[in-house]
Amino acid sequence: MDQYERIMAAVDFIKQKFSELPQVGVVLGSGLGEFAAQVAEKTVIAYADIPHFKKVSVAGHAGRLVMGRVGGNAVAVLQGRYHYYEGHDIEDVVFPVRVLARLGIKSLLLTNAAGGISPTLLPGDLMILRDHINLMGVNPLRGASDERLGPRFPDMSAVYDPLFQDAIVAAEKEVGLSPQRGVYLALSGPSYETPAEIRMLAALGADAVGMSTVPEAICARHMGVRVAGISCITNLAAGISKQPLSHKEVTETAARVKNDFIRLLDLVIPRLV
Repeated sequence: MDQYERIMAAVDFIKQKFSELPQVGVVLGSGLGEFAAQVAEKTVIAYADIPHFKKVSVAGHAGRLVMGRVGGNAVAVLQGRYHYYEGHDIEDVVFPVRVLARLGIKSLLLTNAAGGISPTLLPGDLMILRDHINLMGVNPLRGASDERLGPRFPDMSAVYDPLFQDAIVAAEKEVGLSPQRGVYLALSGPSYETPAEIRMLAALGADAVGMSTVPEAICARHMGVRVAGISCITNLAAGISKQPLSHKEVTETAARVKNDFIRLLDLVIPRLV
């Protein structure tokens, strides 16, 4: 069974559980999964029950697909994601997003927890992605090209839709936040970066660093889905703060800003339709 056939097997299974086609897809990153409780009229499916989905092994990722409505709009929410550092093939890392695309989403909101590199970013800030840098050492489009999924050489000039960026700016102002846009840089992980690496990443133009999101964004654009992205800055990157880095700090900061994050997504999602 090839990748496309696996995707369609998952799509057919999900359609049996939730017949309405979602308009917007959402991926909830580390510690940000509580937004799924806001989904109305929801149907919840564990990843373990969906054909060809993998097990999620990272704390803060529930591993559930939540289908329902936000602001009256049909949504599909991935409550947790796979990471390349868990040992998954990159094809499996992006598999859930490809399934959402084949389910019919027209737009995708990617969220993540990230380390702040820019001196203007502080823990708790919600940075709007304006672009990304892929230093994961892998591209999810590598290998045989399947035209049923998208073109061999997709354009990445505007991965994060400028109109969606503006919509998030407006929503952040309504929530009472100070909007900041930035460049997200993805590394493979799972070790955090060294201070020397952070200095290098800053020189390359990165404002925040993490271990996810970029493969999903690439595949969404590959399949013609418009993309928006928000990074929850959960810590200052190595060498910027003297505090040792830990996943506990990531989840604690995400918990601290969860109310603003939930209010923001409630406002943003209807604007991505």
